[in-house]
Amino acid sequence: MNFIQPLSTDLLLAEANSENLYPKLIEQLNKDFNLANEAIDFYQSIKPQELKIQLHEKIYRLIQYKFAAYLNLLYIIDVAEDQIMKLDGSDIFILSEQVAFLILKREWMKVWFRNRY
Repeated sequence: MNFIQPLSTDLLLAEANSENLYPKLIEQLNKDFNLANEAIDFYQSIKPQELKIQLHEKIYRLIQYKFAAYLNLLYIIDVAEDQIMKLDGSDIFILSEQVAFLILKREWMKVWFRNRY
């Protein structure tokens, strides 16, 4: 089975749920945020929609108030710089939503590959 990039946050979270890897995705998010010294603790029982909202809010606050920490987080998670550069930064709210999706995609990729190989 080949890795297929999800097209939206909702599809990604649904796929993680269907493959029973949603808890691993949450663990990976918590691990990488803590490595970046950005305390976040998503509970294992968090619903996908709530995870999406909380992650978006966290990224929004980082972009607005702690830009250096935001960049460090992207580096720790290993979000591709070219993907970030393609985003339109004119609206921080939309930008933070798009970045949250890129973070979830990268974390999902890590979890998916670790589970397969």
